[in-house]
Amino acid sequence: MAEAKAEGVKEVHVLWISEGMSCDGDSVSITAATQPSIEDVLLGLIPGLPKVHLHNKVLAYSLGGTSKWGGPDDFLAPFRKGLTGELGPFVLVIEGSIPNENIDGEGFWTSFGNDEQGNPRKLTWWIDRLAPKAWGVIAIGTCATYGGIHAMAGNPTGAMGLADYLGWNFRSAGGLPIVNVPGCPVQPDNFMETLTWLLFQAAGLSPMIPLDAQLRPTWLFGKTVHEGCDRAGYYEQGDFAKDYNSPKCQVKIGCWGPVVNCNVPKRGWMNGIGGCPNVGGICIGCTMPGFPDKFMPFMDEPPGGTISSAITGVYGKMIRKLRAITNETLNKEPKWRHNRPELTSGYSPRYPQRKGAE
Repeated sequence: MAEAKAEGVKEVHVLWISEGMSCDGDSVSITAATQPSIEDVLLGLIPGLPKVHLHNKVLAYSLGGTSKWGGPDDFLAPFRKGLTGELGPFVLVIEGSIPNENIDGEGFWTSFGNDEQGNPRKLTWWIDRLAPKAWGVIAIGTCATYGGIHAMAGNPTGAMGLADYLGWNFRSAGGLPIVNVPGCPVQPDNFMETLTWLLFQAAGLSPMIPLDAQLRPTWLFGKTVHEGCDRAGYYEQGDFAKDYNSPKCQVKIGCWGPVVNCNVPKRGWMNGIGGCPNVGGICIGCTMPGFPDKFMPFMDEPPGGTISSAITGVYGKMIRKLRAITNETLNKEPKWRHNRPELTSGYSPRYPQRKGAE
């Protein structure tokens, strides 16, 4: 991966387009971030970060009135300045999957704003022009990263992820590949942490962001759900839930946690609390490139789960019995703890106590 130049920029715009095939769930999710919060970033409360201007139709408070960029009528102004190079360094955030406009017939699948004649501008028109000029490009949520729900088998739009559209070897003006932060919706702190890394990198204060082969930040998606799950110990003992009221491992009722790259059980959802298996929900693989098709039907035992759980079940029963014996032993106090008149702890004084000594 080529090393991006540390430019040391002082001011960055975040051009956030959620007009992909999307429910705006990722924008809404970000309002729950705490590490850091979107407010901390925008108010300049994190030392070393460049000054950040956010342009998002859900999150941008400037839409409520006038600002440097005007009110609602001028929302597209910074996006147009990004096209002409007048804006300065910016990070492009894309939310929602990208439809194939080569098969849109005489219409279009999705648009963002209008042209000078009042006709809709296709989302792909903006991506084609803004992505190469952006310092960095982030795909937020599974729809934008890999296509998600809209790209499942039988869809009529030919929807895809941003890397499928721009190419997996795409590089931004800052020399960065696309950064994928999947999730349906995205875990809020995962995205804000990633954005903060890129902002520090733009300021010349951090190295190239480490990404895996699927362009996900490695420190966030380098482990499986199972490795961070509160229920993992039950799997290891071959002790499985039979319904959703059980605190035990949920593999046999549909959980894909052992093979899915995601940190939600370990990180929680809001302020460290929650996370699908932590609160009784199975993992359905929503951070994975193959979601949803390769993980359906949901709530059925995953292929391979029958074999692995059967093997675990055989030795797990023996392990549980042996541990129960040990537990019974360790669940008792040592015999020398008593209130009788003799000391039986094994203590042997170095100097015998003199008779009559107090």
